[in-house]
Amino acid sequence: MSAVIVTVVAIALMAMVAIVIVAIKLMCVCETNEVLILSGKKEQLDNGKKVGYRTIAGGGRTIRKPFIEVVDRMDLTNMVIQLEIRGAFSKGGIPLNVEGVAIVSISSRQPTLTNAIERFLGKKRSEIITTARETLEGNLRGVLATLTPEEVNDDREKFSESLTQEAHLDLQVLGLNLASLKIQHVSDDVGFLDSIGRKRTAELLMRSRVAEADNTAQSAERSASNKENAEIAKIEAAISTARAEAQRRIVDAQTKMSAMVAEQVGQVAAAVTKAQAEVGVQEARIEQVKLQLQADKIRPAEAKKAQMIAQARGQSAQIVEHGKATAQAMTRVADMWKLSGDAARQAFVAQQLRPLVRELMSTVGEIPVDKVTFIDKELNDGGNIATKAAVVSEQLKHMTGVDLPALAKRLGAETSVET
Repeated sequence: MSAVIVTVVAIALMAMVAIVIVAIKLMCVCETNEVLILSGKKEQLDNGKKVGYRTIAGGGRTIRKPFIEVVDRMDLTNMVIQLEIRGAFSKGGIPLNVEGVAIVSISSRQPTLTNAIERFLGKKRSEIITTARETLEGNLRGVLATLTPEEVNDDREKFSESLTQEAHLDLQVLGLNLASLKIQHVSDDVGFLDSIGRKRTAELLMRSRVAEADNTAQSAERSASNKENAEIAKIEAAISTARAEAQRRIVDAQTKMSAMVAEQVGQVAAAVTKAQAEVGVQEARIEQVKLQLQADKIRPAEAKKAQMIAQARGQSAQIVEHGKATAQAMTRVADMWKLSGDAARQAFVAQQLRPLVRELMSTVGEIPVDKVTFIDKELNDGGNIATKAAVVSEQLKHMTGVDLPALAKRLGAETSVET
């Protein structure tokens, strides 16, 4: 009995393991960037159309019916398609070369997904890209035929929008979704666009230079106007300031005038009062000074004057008396001179020369003898005063160069004239 139970349990476990393995094999998990297509069974879509498959998208999962459904996967990631057409005629017959890039993907929404499954299920990704490129190039040529080269070259955004609108419907029929379409480069082999570009460039350059000149002129005009307004404002401000300052000074002067007048009147009144008071003081001081001068200067001066007058009188009397005595003596000498004749004159000269000769001889040292005068001994021995005087006179003449007889004659002549 136990062996039967063990066998049953083992069979049950094996059956469960087999079921799990089969379930794992039949489980289909859909990634977020793909679509699962389970073919083999009729399914009704939302629009009522019946198809022989069912789809799982956006990361779902399902169990495949064994022996009935076959699972296929379609990649929903973006496909980058490089577009390049050459010699596509535009409106006006100008062949253009266009380069662009488009981003397409398989749509995950119905009914576009149904179109993609019907056309691309089981095909490689490169085949899908080729079909999309050919479709877009055809749309591109069709759009170029409706636009002039100027429109294509000037407004790339408008060109891309027109191309997107036309290509969107064709791609939806194929089951593809156009994410973006950008035109990268437009050119032509005949140089039409280049000439248009040069013309546009020249026009743009001309307009820019004209605009620059206008802007420069307007800027200079505005600058001059601003400077003029600034100078006018500055002058007006200076005038206003000067007027305000002048008005302030007038008010200050008027205000100060009364105060200054009152102050000057007060000062003058004070000065007058002070002067009047000083008059009495100065008069008393004058009397005091007069008395002081009389006591200190005038009285002593008068006394000294009287004393000096008395002294002068005494001295003048003495001088007069001395003069009188001298005159009497000189008169007597003159009388004696007249009575004595030449002998008196020589005696007088000798008496006057004796002290002079003594003084002169005391200052004379040893001198060389230049001249010798010989005098008669008899004349010298006689003790004659005149002879001695003549000797002395000759000696003095040789020693000092003074001629005493001539000097005595001059003195005598002058004395006679005075007498």
